[in-house]
Amino acid sequence: MIELHNVQKVYRPGGWFAGAVETPALQDVSLHVAAGDFVAVMGPSGCGKSTLLNVLGLLDTIDRGQYLFEGTNVTHFSERQRDLFRQPRVGFIFQDFNLIDELTVYQNVEMPLVYGNVAAPERKQRVEAVLERLQLMHRCYHRPGQLSGGQQQRAAIARAVVGGPRLLLADEPTGNLDSVNGEAVMRLLADLNAAGMTVVMATHSEQDARYAHRTVRLYDGEVLLTTH
Repeated sequence: MIELHNVQKVYRPGGWFAGAVETPALQDVSLHVAAGDFVAVMGPSGCGKSTLLNVLGLLDTIDRGQYLFEGTNVTHFSERQRDLFRQPRVGFIFQDFNLIDELTVYQNVEMPLVYGNVAAPERKQRVEAVLERLQLMHRCYHRPGQLSGGQQQRAAIARAVVGGPRLLLADEPTGNLDSVNGEAVMRLLADLNAAGMTVVMATHSEQDARYAHRTVRLYDGEVLLTTH
């Protein structure tokens, strides 16, 4: 499904800092993720985990190497091409939920479908189905501030999967949750994976990584070890 070949990503300061030392975020990273896989990406803070997820999700471009997504070479896509390609294929989950406070749970979950120009009747059907699946239907007219941390993360997961993406990217999905809610979220990710969704998760937690099929360990932007 995903193939990275000798990928390099370098951050270059701009503005007053132009000409300063460049910071390599990814260095000659090669990675293969098969459809239906569940991969945990681990390593210390600043090792490149989030950058790797941003590259996989077409939020970031690369400076060198090649990126193939389901056989399509997306390496040199323009920003608009990346947006159009990503929208139906990739879902994102973040540590801080990234829900819009002014919108209800229903409206937050519905948003990707609105942007995708999905017809209203189909939007209703999809949103209600995913809220039922994640046991949030009774909270659909609440706003994020009225939910617990675990409920907010479930709402964020609902938003990420409502469009039926083939790849789900999770960046520290349990980082702001207590152990009980964190375990519930990980079981949910495992269930989504068992239903056929490919999951790549960045995490500091060895316990969370146990839910994955394999672990990729990064250090200073390089892949040091892959374990099954």
